[in-house]
Amino acid sequence: MCGIFAYTGKKSAEEVLLDGLESLEYRGYDSAGIYIPEAGVIKTPGAVSELREKIPANFKGHSGIAHLRWATHGEPNEKNAHPHSGCTDDIWIVHNGIIENFKELKEKLEKAGHTFKTDTDTEVLAHLIEYHLQKERDFEKSVLAALNEVRGTYGIAVQYKEKPEMLIAARMGSPLVLGIGEDERFIASDASPILPHTKKVVFLEDGEVAIITPMEHKILKLDATQVKRAPEEIEWNAEKAQKNGYEHFMLKEIMEAQEVIKNTLRGRLIADKGMAKLGGLESVAKKLEDIERIIIVACGTAYYAALVGEYMLEEYAGIPVEVELGSEFRYRSPVLNQRTALIGISQSGETLDTLEAIREGKRRGALTLGIVNTVGSTIARETDAGVYNHAGPEIGVASTKAFISQLTALALFTIFFGRQRHMSKETGREIADALLELPEKIRSILERNERIKELAEKYANYRDFLFIGRKYNYPISFEGALKLKEVSYVHAEGCGAGEMKHGPIAMIDENFPTIAIATQDSVYEKMKSNIEEIKARKGPIIAVVNDGDTEIPKLVDDVMFVPKTLEMLSPILNVIPLQLFAYYFARKKGLNVDRPRNLAKSVTVE
Repeated sequence: MCGIFAYTGKKSAEEVLLDGLESLEYRGYDSAGIYIPEAGVIKTPGAVSELREKIPANFKGHSGIAHLRWATHGEPNEKNAHPHSGCTDDIWIVHNGIIENFKELKEKLEKAGHTFKTDTDTEVLAHLIEYHLQKERDFEKSVLAALNEVRGTYGIAVQYKEKPEMLIAARMGSPLVLGIGEDERFIASDASPILPHTKKVVFLEDGEVAIITPMEHKILKLDATQVKRAPEEIEWNAEKAQKNGYEHFMLKEIMEAQEVIKNTLRGRLIADKGMAKLGGLESVAKKLEDIERIIIVACGTAYYAALVGEYMLEEYAGIPVEVELGSEFRYRSPVLNQRTALIGISQSGETLDTLEAIREGKRRGALTLGIVNTVGSTIARETDAGVYNHAGPEIGVASTKAFISQLTALALFTIFFGRQRHMSKETGREIADALLELPEKIRSILERNERIKELAEKYANYRDFLFIGRKYNYPISFEGALKLKEVSYVHAEGCGAGEMKHGPIAMIDENFPTIAIATQDSVYEKMKSNIEEIKARKGPIIAVVNDGDTEIPKLVDDVMFVPKTLEMLSPILNVIPLQLFAYYFARKKGLNVDRPRNLAKSVTVE
């Protein structure tokens, strides 16, 4: 949430910065702003396109900082938009995160004569740097002194009007990437806006400060000791973040599901032996043999993937598994020990609640593992071991392809853990073969997207939906409901089908449709009974069923067909028509599915 981009070099900074902000818009779009020392500052509520319109022809320079805001402190208006300055307008700052002690710092600064213009916590940091600059007379030392007073999370880029070629960036809990070009440097919240210029990057760690000029940079810790870290090369290029002809990133990313499965599996399945080779776990493989319990922590869509993983791991690997919301786990006193593995799942690898759960797990002696998509992310670096999704950049705020990849990775974990224990070679081969068949089966679902579009448009005037499923598809009922409400703002509830009679069925009438995930598995007959209960109350029903099913289509109003697969893998196929349904439903309403209101892609504050 929120996006930072900063540049120093020889190019026209305003164009570089605006282009970079556009590639970060999935992180937030409440307001936008840009500061160039030679030209001044321009801010606006709304998107980058509105900022562009306000930039005059003479707004020029060779360095600057820019920001996209998703509001946490203060309303999303021009006054609260970043960048922010101190009293003299010499220090300017863009910031992601939350300054937890901003009130006490503000009181201190007001007593020292500082006057505040906004409602944001960020402005406090600008004044604090200015306060130290008046004493230190040194830009670098002033930033370090200010940061040593701050409690909370931050990713910042700071400029001093008297040294326009210099940028100072710092990180504590909010990601920052340093890009290294030919006689130019970049700072960004993630690599996407840097890639059109260079693939050489340095990922800043928590508690690090980067001092940057066009020709060089140095990285310090908060105590001013220097850090040596060689740049690394980013593998994917900027073109992968483009829409490739699709109207929206969300549709493009749903349509990439086949490739996502292949990339997640690539080099990891030894199908003839029924085994999974996970290089990211090799360093802890012996420790994993002694693990007696797994806790999976995640938030949002990743949490629903974790719930599916719980079924997989318990049924096939025989390990007790608990799934916890990261946002709740950190406020408990969990019982962990060295025979507990704590797995964090996060697309961005920066989800604060999940990250803090992992840190708590480490403090209590658990072995920490990660399933993340973003290379070099904080969770990837702070866990003991883990697996990358290799799903490629996901730009749409509503996660689709990352969810598919997370389920696939959890299936690989299941084979890996299972074969360490009692899983037979034959069972391992059965799962591996079924995984390899998924891309072709997904292709057959995506080829029917026009039928799903017709259904979404047929139901687009309804305001309430119930999603039901059982066993492996119980979590998919929640994920289907989440996708619909995320992008279309209608009321949608997920429910275990067996729980309907304990309350939710009271909502059902002719104006309250149900989407039932009723593929042919071990709970198929139970689902038929649940569908009958809804039908008896005159509720419209859409069912996700297997190709060739002739029973449930007779009971329901409409169907979405999917191929049959191994029961533990059925969520991977069954969720795709629900993703498409949500997409086309929102499009029928004329909504921007890539930018759902009030949401941002990466939740890096509490």
